[in-house]
Amino acid sequence: MPDALDVTPYDALLLLSFGGPEGPDDVVPFLENVTRGRGIPKERLKEVGQHYFLFGGVSPINEQNRVLLEALREDFAAHGLDLPVYWGNRNWAPYLTDTLRDMVRDGRRRVLVLATSAYASYSGCRQYRENLADALATLQAEGLEPPRVDKLRHYFNHPGFVEPMIDGVVEALAGLPEDVRSGAHLAFTTHSIPISAADTSGPAPEHGDGGAYVRQHLDVARLIADAVRERTGVDHPWQLVYQSRSGAPHIPWLEPDICDHLEERHAAGVPAVVMAPIGFVSDHMEVLYDLDTEATAKAAELGLPVRRSATVGADPRFAAAVRELIAERAAVERGQRITPCALGALGADHDVCPVGCCPARTARPAAAGADSPYA
Repeated sequence: MPDALDVTPYDALLLLSFGGPEGPDDVVPFLENVTRGRGIPKERLKEVGQHYFLFGGVSPINEQNRVLLEALREDFAAHGLDLPVYWGNRNWAPYLTDTLRDMVRDGRRRVLVLATSAYASYSGCRQYRENLADALATLQAEGLEPPRVDKLRHYFNHPGFVEPMIDGVVEALAGLPEDVRSGAHLAFTTHSIPISAADTSGPAPEHGDGGAYVRQHLDVARLIADAVRERTGVDHPWQLVYQSRSGAPHIPWLEPDICDHLEERHAAGVPAVVMAPIGFVSDHMEVLYDLDTEATAKAAELGLPVRRSATVGADPRFAAAVRELIAERAAVERGQRITPCALGALGADHDVCPVGCCPARTARPAAAGADSPYA
């Protein structure tokens, strides 16, 4: 048996994710949860839900989280990490508040949180922290003593996150016809967000010029492109592009969109494109529909060969990265000096989100940060 890893003072890990419907009857209620407070009519939600109905009303994200949970538990057990793992979602069962309530009743007092979003942004980090604060406030109102929660740092450039994506791009290139492979371009894709949100992502000193969100993605894209060149001997041109825009047309969002990019690359005479979804942990709906369905159909219409590389999912290297991040954070909490593991020019990200990090339009309490009401 391996020696037990010391993760004092933590006594549990919470996998925190977005959630998704698991049947046709779930789709509209799920979208009502996602858009609560925006006054969107039910008929409009049914239109938006067509992406889910194409896949039987089932988002793959919940099942992918179950697989990741199992991978984490197996890795922890193999490395002597006795840390129970729980799972809660923002927008569908198992709901975050219910899971935290179970954790309190199980006696958990110091909880680390792994969000299924690797980068800094309001929707990818701060909003999860606001959800945590709301859930903890609910427990407190019920007479329960909320646990202290700390969020694992952003892991966008941890080797265990980057290396599986490098393998995925190399494999996708190998899947292209040989006569177009060497001339293929790489389109690194991520979720588009409003430019105003991108510019204010990350700690306040980093705001502007795309903020931390764009810089972090560019750092990862360079890492992957450089590694692909070293492995294949070919310097494939690349660009960071965006997908899955969902906002009002008059609000500027990050561009170019992947479908527009494919049209532009085809017009420029590029013979093939590999779409690499570096902004996504697993193959959830934005990958299955926006890339595998919509963008792939656009490429077929253009006669442009494309392949889509794999996301990280439950790769054992990612599970190991989570274990390393837990041990790293626990050591810091115990006052030990460590060298965080990271690749790229940006280095390791901040452990604790500072005041003013990824602000919302309206100030709201957020847990697991320097300004947390539940520290």
